[in-house]
Amino acid sequence: MPNPENLKPFQKGDDPRRNLDGAPRKFITELKDSGYKSAEVNDCILVMLSMTIEELADVYKNPKATILEKTVANALKRSLEKGSLYSIETLLSRAVGKPKESVDHTTAGERIGEIQVNIVNADKRN
Repeated sequence: MPNPENLKPFQKGDDPRRNLDGAPRKFITELKDSGYKSAEVNDCILVMLSMTIEELADVYKNPKATILEKTVANALKRSLEKGSLYSIETLLSRAVGKPKESVDHTTAGERIGEIQVNIVNADKRN
C-alpha cells in the first residue's frame, strides 16, 4: 500500500503525470491506415521470422525496405539481443494465431468418473 504522505493529487492544467493523448495506437491499426492488408502483414512477419540474422540486418539497412519490414527486423534483432522470446511469440500469435487454450476449473486435472445429481423438492409438498 502506498504511503499516504507521498501521494500527490493531480494538478489542474499542466501535470507531467497526465497522458492527454491517450494510449498509443496499436501497430496493426497504423499499418492498415498506411495501406497494408492484414494478409500482407502476416506474410511479411512469417517470411522475416524464417530469415537469418544477416538477412534481417540487410533488410534493416536497405533504404528501400518498408517500415513494416524495418520494424519487424528491429523487433527480432532486439529480441535476440535480450534473449527474450516475447517479440517472436507476439509476432507468431499475430501471423498464425494462438493455439487453443483450455482450463480445467473444477477437477484439478483428475478425470470425472461419475456425476451425481440430487433433485430436491424446493417447496416440500410431496
